[in-house]
Amino acid sequence: MNRLAQALGMITISLVATVTALAQVGKSQGVVDVNTVAEKDLAAMPHMTADIIKAVIAKRPFASPTDLNAFLLEQKLTQEQAAALYAKTFVHINLNTATREEIMLIPGAGKKMAHEFDEYRPWKSWKQFDKEIGKYVGPEEVARLAQYCFIPINLNTATDEDIQSIPGVGPKMLHEFKEYRPWKTMEQFNKEIGKYVDEKEVKRLARYVVIE
Repeated sequence: MNRLAQALGMITISLVATVTALAQVGKSQGVVDVNTVAEKDLAAMPHMTADIIKAVIAKRPFASPTDLNAFLLEQKLTQEQAAALYAKTFVHINLNTATREEIMLIPGAGKKMAHEFDEYRPWKSWKQFDKEIGKYVGPEEVARLAQYCFIPINLNTATDEDIQSIPGVGPKMLHEFKEYRPWKTMEQFNKEIGKYVDEKEVKRLARYVVIE
């Protein structure tokens, strides 16, 4: 009986690992999405004053980490202070389209990693990311870097786990993403998802998806 329980446990662990590997937004190792993080959680982050928190919430969603960075500098944070904040919250970069400037805002990424992120495009899966980036850094660092990134999901084939890896997507939006399959154009996406959320939220969600 104990052996059976152990075997079932191993199968469960394996399935969980597989689901995690499928999710197309990097699994958080402690960094959260600035566009969906709660106000109370922002308050606990470095260099966040009441005024800056209020301004961040009013400005959201940020379209890119460079937009966020420019905004924080406008709030009189130094680049070093902004970098400290990015260890806690960030705007995910699209691995296939992110600029060098965006990549280098990831804490610890640097010029070398910016080159490697670009070198292996197009990225298709986290298995590929683990393999290629794992040539240069260890597994823990690979996972740390992945949490800042996403690989766009295909709206017509994405699994539930893929879709719900997008920050802020719960059961309701999961249903709507699947309800309108097959998706034909992003204009269709904007129209149909726009029935449920405002234009800013549609644009935020659209960053994470492609139609293939």
